[in-house]
Amino acid sequence: MLSCQRDLVHLPEGLHYLNCAYMGPLLKSVEDAGIEGVRLRRDPTSVTPRDFFTGADRARALFGELVRCDAARVAIVPSVSYAIATAARNLRLRPGQNVVVARAQFPSNVYGWKRTCAESGATLRAVDPPDAMQGRGEGWNARLLEAIDGDTAVVALGNVHWADGTRFDLERIGRRAREVGALLVVDGTQSVGALPFDASAVRPDVLVVAAYKWLLGPYSLGVAYYGERCDGWAPLEETWLGRLGSEDFTRLVDYADEYQPGAARFDVGERSSFALMPMLIAALEQILAWSPANVQDYCRELTRGLIADARSLGWTVEDEPWRGAHLFGLRAPAGLDRARLDAALRERRVSVSLRGDAVRVAPNVYNTPDDVAALADALRAAA
Repeated sequence: MLSCQRDLVHLPEGLHYLNCAYMGPLLKSVEDAGIEGVRLRRDPTSVTPRDFFTGADRARALFGELVRCDAARVAIVPSVSYAIATAARNLRLRPGQNVVVARAQFPSNVYGWKRTCAESGATLRAVDPPDAMQGRGEGWNARLLEAIDGDTAVVALGNVHWADGTRFDLERIGRRAREVGALLVVDGTQSVGALPFDASAVRPDVLVVAAYKWLLGPYSLGVAYYGERCDGWAPLEETWLGRLGSEDFTRLVDYADEYQPGAARFDVGERSSFALMPMLIAALEQILAWSPANVQDYCRELTRGLIADARSLGWTVEDEPWRGAHLFGLRAPAGLDRARLDAALRERRVSVSLRGDAVRVAPNVYNTPDDVAALADALRAAA
């Protein structure tokens, strides 16, 4: 099992940062890569035409290894919403069709579908979780499967719910989506990097991951996988980098009608970003060195006592098979004074997030037993 990796990140001494779902701290290697990239731009002649392509190709290969997909099907995107907009604009929904999402999922994988449904007369079908905590994750998955019917055009989900870490059985949901001919569009931002993801098993049509959370990479750069059903789609923008033969700068005005092979057509313009791209590469290299399975194991062992302590104080948490070890929600007992909890967290310098009705706890391999002990102490103080 991994040992604590705190020496690889920059975190202030005394801060108990259990909030990677908000934003991952920069790895020292990622910071160094970004600084070196900025310095490279001091001398424009140090950037060669080849450099516009090699970094992106390296990032595609690393992400392909991470999620077990063909690197040629990986695009470089600036955000989740960008990749979702590409999918939404290429679909021609009809009145009577529906798009299935989980209730209160992150808006980047909702707003694009809301617009498409409003413009086409289709329905956005948001599936509620059960009210009771007993069997909540299993029941929510069952409701999602029931919501997918012959009129479903798209199932748009995360691997885990961003607010409380509830896991969705994407393999089973994907099978059901394929039975009715629906696309499976996955926002993996709150799981990929910390939870194993096998694209060959899940078979998403689109998988997009922002880099600044569990990939511990830069903000405003990410990666997206586009499956075979996306072949022939039009890109959101017509970047010259996405056109066939664009490696030859002497012939850029010999305008090409053909795109680069694979998913490069979906790349954002200026994807080569000579500071951000090296950061993304360094982050992916470190995640692969750790492996998401080891991240899960580390987080599970680190928080086992915390969860037992919270339950003894009346807090509730999703059953282990239906939650991420790296991201889970603690729901307060009746009558808890929220102001008192906030004060206890501030006093102990514990960073967590309130999302929906849950206190979202999001540890990673840089966290220590002292971090979870500080959170447990804050819960006791607020009781």
